[in-house]
This record gives sequence, structure tokens and C-alpha cells, in this order.
Amino acid sequence: MSAQANTPIRHDWTRAEVLALFQLPFADLMYQAQTVHRTFFDPNQVQVSTLCSIKTGACPEDCAYCPQSARYDTGLEREKLMKVEKVIEEARAAKASGATRFCMGAAWRSPKGKDMPYVTDMVKGVKALGLETCMTLGMLNEDQAKGLAEAGLDYYNHNLDTSPEFYGDIITTRTYQDRLETLANVRKAGMKVCCGGIVGMGEEEGDRAGLLIQLANMAEHPESVPVNMLVKVEGTPLAEQADLDPFDFIRTIAVARIMMPKSHVRLSAGREDMNEQMQAMAFLAGANSIFYGEKLLTTPNPEASKDRQLFKRLGIHQESYEIHQDEQEQEAAVYQALEASHNDQFFYDAAK
Repeated sequence: MSAQANTPIRHDWTRAEVLALFQLPFADLMYQAQTVHRTFFDPNQVQVSTLCSIKTGACPEDCAYCPQSARYDTGLEREKLMKVEKVIEEARAAKASGATRFCMGAAWRSPKGKDMPYVTDMVKGVKALGLETCMTLGMLNEDQAKGLAEAGLDYYNHNLDTSPEFYGDIITTRTYQDRLETLANVRKAGMKVCCGGIVGMGEEEGDRAGLLIQLANMAEHPESVPVNMLVKVEGTPLAEQADLDPFDFIRTIAVARIMMPKSHVRLSAGREDMNEQMQAMAFLAGANSIFYGEKLLTTPNPEASKDRQLFKRLGIHQESYEIHQDEQEQEAAVYQALEASHNDQFFYDAAK
């Protein structure tokens, strides 16, 4: 019997079980996480994504960590929705840098009806380049999720951020249930789910356990689980939050790997504040996805060249993304149609 067959994919984790994992001696936890990781993945392979902010700032939400909230004075310059052709140019550059997935984020509570034709055109154009696509646009209803799926969107990102118990200390303008309903709409539409959270916001270990229980006890585990370390931005309520113990962050990565064996666990925001040794330990704990590029939406991220140098030193290679030839031909036809449409339908002021 294969090792995978002997490693059950569970959806019934208890709080006591997860807290016991967090409280294991560090070496024992790392050994268990690495064992699970090697059962389902090449331990020296990492999936690489690039994130592009397609509409920046002026978000009406009050997420305490976010510099894009209109409620906080962070000095962030607000930007209109990017032109479709500009997004495609960014995607082309991301692919040239080695990314296999292109993620597009907009600072909205939820997209409006007038937004949808533009974001679906972005999906079609990026898909035509042979990249996987991901978007994070806020809350989605069933029709919006269906429209994105029909355009070819592969992943939708909508983080839970933290445990249900701590959530109200971080966000008051949308409920936990709102987030779960968006995720349900994404699943119903047939897209893959990218969902994780942020650690270092002042939560307790039990809250990190609570977040992972929410994710791992879903009927289907998120295919991608970003684990973000808080990036403290002046002007936000969490700007003076105490630093998180690096070992607590690594423990969260390791427990996520054990609980969701087949998911990609993404080392996400906060890498700019991690030294190479901490990042290497995160990979050892089971992280096998990162964001390339100099910025994650509006916060710094290590430059792609530094990542490549670290990969070389660690013997890590990038995960490939392959599409069938008939899909390539179909997507190329879509892209040609987009390129031929140099008219105003692609451009408008999303702030109105």
C-alpha cells in the first residue's frame, strides 16, 4: 500500500488534536510535517505566483491590518482599475520571470455589475498566455462566481484571516459567515479555492489552531493555503503590534501541512522581514508556494532575483504548469481577439 493511502485526508480535526500538534517539541513537529510533505509532494519543488494589484486603495472595509482601507491614513495612493491590456503586459512579464500563476487583486468590498466584464476580460487575456489565473475581488455572489468560472478563472482567493473567535477584533464590516458564503459560491462554480490567513495580529496560539481547523474541516481542503505574517503598516491599527516569534510562524506552516497534506501551503506576505534561514525552515516545514515580485499588492516582497538565488542555494526548482495543446490554441484565439479590440470597452473609472 502506498504512503499516500496510509495518510488519510481528514476533515474532522478537533481543537485538542490541533493544539497538541502546536505544542509538540519543535523537532518532532518538523519531522512529522516533512514526512507528510514528502508523501504528497516533491520536497524540493515550489510553485511560484505573481500578484498584481489591479485596483488599489479606497476599500470601504475596516480590516485592521490593511493599508488599502479608506478608513486609515497610510499614505497609499489610490489607483483606478487597471486597463486590461496593462494587466496582460504585467502577466507577460511575470511569466518571463518564472511565475506559473498570475494573481489579480482589487480593493473592493465586492465587485459591482459594471466591473465584471473588465475582470473577466483580464482572466481571458492572462489565460491566453498559458498562465494559471487567480483573483481576489472581495465577496462574490453565485452569479459573479459563475461568470468568473466561465471566463476560465482557475483560483479565487478569499482568506478567512483568523479564527472565528478573534475575527471581530480585526474586522467588523463583514462577518465570518460572509466569507464562508463567498467560498461556497466559488466551490459551487467549480473554481479552486485559495484561502488562508494572517498570523502575528495579536492572536493566541488557539486562534491559529482555530483558523486551521476552519480550513481543514471544509468538505474540500483549499487547494492553496496562504499563510501570511503580518506586515505592519504605519497608519493601520496594527502598526505597533509586537513582533511574532519566528518559531510560532514556522509552527503554523508545519501544522497546516500536516492537516492539509495535498494543499499547496504558500509562504506569503511578510517574507521581506524573513531572513533566508527562516524562509528555508518554512520550506522544510512544508511550504511549497511563494509569491514572486517586489510587492504583494501594496507591501514589499523580496525581489525575484533574490528568490532565484535562494532557490539555487537550497536546490529548489520551480513547479511547472502545463496545458494541453488544444487548450493553448483556444486560449491563443481568445488573446488575439482581445488584442484586436483596441477600444474603450476595456477602460473605465472603477472609483465611480
